[in-house]
Amino acid sequence: MFVIRPEKDDDKAGIRHVNEKAFNRRNEADLVDALRDSEAFIISLVAVHDDQIVGHILFSLVRIEAETGTTDGLGLGPMAVLPAYQNQGIGSMLIKKGLELCQDSGFNIVVVLGHPTYYPRFGFVPSKPLGIQWEHDVPEELFMVVTLADTGLASVTGIVKYHPAFNGV
Repeated sequence: MFVIRPEKDDDKAGIRHVNEKAFNRRNEADLVDALRDSEAFIISLVAVHDDQIVGHILFSLVRIEAETGTTDGLGLGPMAVLPAYQNQGIGSMLIKKGLELCQDSGFNIVVVLGHPTYYPRFGFVPSKPLGIQWEHDVPEELFMVVTLADTGLASVTGIVKYHPAFNGV
């Protein structure tokens, strides 16, 4: 059985381990550590199995900048699951719980740079046709958005800017 819960102070080493093993490099683990000490660090969840952290997801503050003003939203990522535990629904559980907490925290918009066949099952759609794009050039189908409010995205357009720590990934 897997338990999804908020990150605790003594989870840092386990979260780092999960990110390093899942991505086979340190970049995402370094990103999580850098964001943890910033104002952008909003929601961090872990998946635990037999007292071991086997998954992690982070939602950090993003700004959607337009000529008419700035809107705050959240960026999903990184999300990581230990290789031995992948394809068991842990990522889905982390995303679903995370999106619930994003909404409960008053955020209406979440963006993700991710796989175009995975994230749509959680309501994500390509953002560019809706007038929301990332500040970097990526294929349109990879940068997606989901709205967590009934108001939709009608009044939100602009360029998404992540915390500067993302530049190192």
